[in-house]
Amino acid sequence: MSKKKTFVLLQYLIFFGIGFALIYYQYKQLKPQDLADLKTALHQVSDRLWILIPIFIIGFLSHFFRALRWRLMLTPIGVKTGIVNASAAVFIGYLTNLLLPRMGEVAKCTVLAKYENQAADKIIGTIVAERLFDLICLALIALLTFFLQTEMFQAYLSTFQNQDTKSNLPLMISIALFVGLAFIGLLYFLYKRNKEGKIGQFIKGMGQGLGSILNLEKKALFFFYTFCIWASYLSLIYIGFFALAATEHLGLEAALSVLVLGSVGMILTPGGLGAYPQILQYVLHSFYGVGLAFGLAFGWISWLAQTLIMIIFGILSFIVLPIYNKAKNG
Repeated sequence: MSKKKTFVLLQYLIFFGIGFALIYYQYKQLKPQDLADLKTALHQVSDRLWILIPIFIIGFLSHFFRALRWRLMLTPIGVKTGIVNASAAVFIGYLTNLLLPRMGEVAKCTVLAKYENQAADKIIGTIVAERLFDLICLALIALLTFFLQTEMFQAYLSTFQNQDTKSNLPLMISIALFVGLAFIGLLYFLYKRNKEGKIGQFIKGMGQGLGSILNLEKKALFFFYTFCIWASYLSLIYIGFFALAATEHLGLEAALSVLVLGSVGMILTPGGLGAYPQILQYVLHSFYGVGLAFGLAFGWISWLAQTLIMIIFGILSFIVLPIYNKAKNG
């Protein structure tokens, strides 16, 4: 086996290993009462299956808006694709990520390139720009979440300190801003020192990717689709709260916290396996007083709903794409 294949295999084993280790850890932490609470939670969900209808609709729309936004990014590089091909490629990308970590973006570009007769390398640049822009959006949403719930976070942090956290808040914000500026400065330094190297070209590509967004002809439409994507993600969580009696009282502010920290869980393991429910359990219990078992139940219900959306529409995309393109080119 080549070094490259060995590295890829090791990467998969590590990511999936972390996911299953977290699942095992969650199980071992459950006490008899927690198991009883989990059964109660599952019973509540079975009585509220109507929630799956808006969740599946909004889940589809979140990916559909992503496809529409991606089409705008493809136009400046000369790739004109239809809504069906772009949407199917997005769903196939998400489905691939569930099985092969970090390969979804490659699959997404490869599928679209195949049916639009384009070079995949040409399209990959738009994915880098899209991911970088979404990272910036997540950071802004995190700041909004913090400022909307400053008192709650202060109260939580004060449990780890002997002094009032409020007095440390300006220092914490200053440190965060300093770290952000230092990171930007480091990128600039690395680019200046390695303009022609791989690092320099990668940083240059990120800059060009963000620049391409600012140079779009339909910038307003791009930002509208971006708003729709994140609003859909937020709506999925908020509506999901009504699946359990223990979470149905939570509002949009709690949904924002779950969205921000849950996004980290989706990155740590393939499709958020194990990590996403664990993080949601921690957020709901630590910040909003939801019981451990009910927090874990919500995490797994939320993860399962999102995963089913990716699997169902991903498989449908594999079936529909060749049929649609054969008829179109027929």
